[in-house]
Amino acid sequence: MNVTNKEFKSGFVSVIGRPNVGKSTLVNSMIGQKVAIMSDKPQTTRNKILCVLSLDDAQILFIDTPGIHKPKHKLGEYMVRTAEATLREVDVVLFVVDATMKKGPGEEYIMERLAQITTPVILVVNKIDCVPKAAVLPIIEQYTKIREFAAVVPISALEKTNLSGLLDELKKYLEPGPQYYPSDMITDQPERLVIAEMIREKVLHNTREEIPHAIAVEVEEITKRSNEDLYVRAVIYVERDSQKGIVIGAGGQLLKDVGRLAREDIQNLLGSKIYLDLWVKVKKDWRNREGILKSFGYE
Repeated sequence: MNVTNKEFKSGFVSVIGRPNVGKSTLVNSMIGQKVAIMSDKPQTTRNKILCVLSLDDAQILFIDTPGIHKPKHKLGEYMVRTAEATLREVDVVLFVVDATMKKGPGEEYIMERLAQITTPVILVVNKIDCVPKAAVLPIIEQYTKIREFAAVVPISALEKTNLSGLLDELKKYLEPGPQYYPSDMITDQPERLVIAEMIREKVLHNTREEIPHAIAVEVEEITKRSNEDLYVRAVIYVERDSQKGIVIGAGGQLLKDVGRLAREDIQNLLGSKIYLDLWVKVKKDWRNREGILKSFGYE
């Protein structure tokens, strides 16, 4: 539906920041439903994910980007290119920083990139629930003495603190425009990709440090069965045989746990019962092989 009401606003918002500052948590909290995966391990978002927030007076299209970091392999290079490319494509940039961490080279690198654009940038200081109130202003001053921001908004994405204030600031920089997507739509991502990301999140939560970034998930089949349940077959790819054993776990227990937790999220997303059939396979050094990266959707 195209809305031509002059009062209705719409626009694209890029959510950027160093890995693990809470960008995906912020987007999920804004949307009110889980779309982007969350993990305490950095660099978990790999694709540019469009999430749709439909309000009575506006439609805001959030682009949750991979964390900007120094890449160590071709996948990392793709992730950084994806994040940086959004800066000139949007109406507003949300620069998310972590109140519990000192400003470092990662933030300085991002601010150098922000200096090259004319897009309005809102500084979002996240995780204020984790620091004393008196510490918030000095954190803000670290950034505002370097550059002027369109607005500065302290929040807690996890606790949903001051998200309404952030929305009010965002709307100031949106132009009158159409409703791009139906109001019940929350993402433009294909069903298969969202399901694959939910499975990958559960692997991240359940495996040791050396495993997470060697994981890719591909959904090979989604079929509706005669009893109206959905059959989903997915393959978890790792880079080495030793990693395959870790993902499966003793007696297959870790893989069972991943399947159980992922099935709950997928059922909530799709609204129907799921039979989730998980496999683990090895693709040697897939993060540095361009052909494989493309087959997994990292163009």
